[in-house]
Amino acid sequence: MPRPELADRLARRMFGLQPHETGPVALAFAYFFCLLASYYLLRPVRDEMGIRAGVDDLQWLFTATFLVMLALTPLFGRASAAWPRARLIPAVYGFFGASLLLFYLLFLGLPGNPWPARAFYVWISIYNLFVVSVFWSFMTDVFDAAQGKRLFGLISAGGSLGAIAGPTAAAVLAQQIQTEALLPTAALVLTGALWAVLRLSRRIDPRRHPGERLAGGAWEGLRLLTESRQLQGIALFIWLYTTLSTFLYFSQAHIVANAYTSSADRTAVFALIDLAVNGLTLLLQLFVSGRLMQGLGVGPTLAAVPLLLAGGFALLAFSPIVSIVVAVQVVRRAGNYGITRPAREVLFTGVDRASRYKAKNIVDTLVYRGGDALAGWLFAGLKGVGLGLNGIALLAVPLALGWSWLGWRLGRALPTRNDQGGRHASTPD
Repeated sequence: MPRPELADRLARRMFGLQPHETGPVALAFAYFFCLLASYYLLRPVRDEMGIRAGVDDLQWLFTATFLVMLALTPLFGRASAAWPRARLIPAVYGFFGASLLLFYLLFLGLPGNPWPARAFYVWISIYNLFVVSVFWSFMTDVFDAAQGKRLFGLISAGGSLGAIAGPTAAAVLAQQIQTEALLPTAALVLTGALWAVLRLSRRIDPRRHPGERLAGGAWEGLRLLTESRQLQGIALFIWLYTTLSTFLYFSQAHIVANAYTSSADRTAVFALIDLAVNGLTLLLQLFVSGRLMQGLGVGPTLAAVPLLLAGGFALLAFSPIVSIVVAVQVVRRAGNYGITRPAREVLFTGVDRASRYKAKNIVDTLVYRGGDALAGWLFAGLKGVGLGLNGIALLAVPLALGWSWLGWRLGRALPTRNDQGGRHASTPD
């Protein structure tokens, strides 16, 4: 038996692939690999810049991120109404790739100036959300709910491999090139995602109208969000997620800053966290996520990680030390990327196409960064009135429990009209 056929049969048995899905899944896998490899080339640098700006001022960077996101969201809404998908998605990635090259020139022209570093922190925070949001909008346009339950975990594994390759490459390249040179390197990797988009678009069933424009104006996504209880529930789910993530991120920044005085040591800790998160995430995506959604359903899958995080915050309330915050952060991030995020994206297969692009972008970017900014100021305010890391962690426990309950409800309410599979069956080249 030829080796490719054997590998194909093995993949179908392990991951539930149907014959017509192998090509699109491979392209989606490569697409997500390139996206997250480009981001994770830059993430350790971004986190170190946040500490250099001052851990007590992180809320300002989070607020700036939200305000820039507020300005970009209607621009994306207009672009999605004016351009067909075949032009919209490549334009988004081209825009962010060009922005990385501009930052590279800015760092070379203004060495040692703190403002480019602060702007870079904000921009990379926006870059990550936008490129990943567009990716998942495209995936929910390509695959239906039944396919998503089987395949989104596997496709997410491509991102995890990229998230492992990115910091590994950054650690190696940082010893050989200037830090600023990582930016054009990341832009080059991003072109791989653009190639995968173009190839994947050719394989979509033409009956899905890949060139179709989306109706509505710049804020059409916001209108769709206000009219749909399902989308509002997803937005609340994201808001609780980002609030708890910000609490944990700020706690991590304070604990690590107090434990390590060396910039190199802090950067190394952040890089090791990334590697641990992405290794565990990969295992969850390959062997747990799909089986969990098919076996228990989307609701229990969405509820699982928030329950674990409630326990993690309870531990931090009694002992806010480096080893515990690192362990909780690894479990939280790996659980989100490996289990919660694939299940969350399945929720968007139950809404119409305009909602998958326009309302989803509002939820994934504006609601996300708005939650970040609000949680950042809330964290600063709680510390300002004398509440320590222990008390803040204790307050996070009931929020995590509420997040878990909401995930269970959202999964139970997922429409099942598309669950017979194959509505987006692909055609060969």
